[in-house]
Amino acid sequence: MILGYARVSTKDQNIDGQHDALTSVGAERIFADTIAGTARSRPKLDQLLNELRNGDVVVVTKYDRLARSLKDLLEIVEQIQAKGAGFRSLGEDIDTTTPAGRLIFHVFASIAQFERERIVERTKEGLAAARKRGRVGGRPPALSAAQKAEAKRMRDVEHRPIPEIADLFKVSDKTIRRVF
Repeated sequence: MILGYARVSTKDQNIDGQHDALTSVGAERIFADTIAGTARSRPKLDQLLNELRNGDVVVVTKYDRLARSLKDLLEIVEQIQAKGAGFRSLGEDIDTTTPAGRLIFHVFASIAQFERERIVERTKEGLAAARKRGRVGGRPPALSAAQKAEAKRMRDVEHRPIPEIADLFKVSDKTIRRVF
């Protein structure tokens, strides 16, 4: 069965063009969401994925109607393929039900994986370079060394409770407990 998926971002946008294109390629059922593509929970897409059966084909007019990023697209198509179904995007002429379409899709997937790995690599290189220059990443300490010493003195000498010390320094109880 051919299942269509259409999406528009706002209620004032019209879904008719997508609906017509999906119907013209034989979509027997069309699932349509009116929701931003960045929203991960899309009720009609979730319903479509739940109802998929082996041999079905999910068709979209353009892949950006299904996903906002290549990573998201790859994850969704992986879910589709895990159910034994195929994916077809009319605008990009991708069809995972054919050998050539699977090849093109896998090339996209390989490029996305390469880019993710390069981002991680560049991030690590940047952090190493910053450490060489004496910069340390992470959040700055909530209390200075003098404040830590004063907190210890308040607890040990004045026998103040931790919540009171935390309130005085305007930090959480957990931060004060870490000092001890």
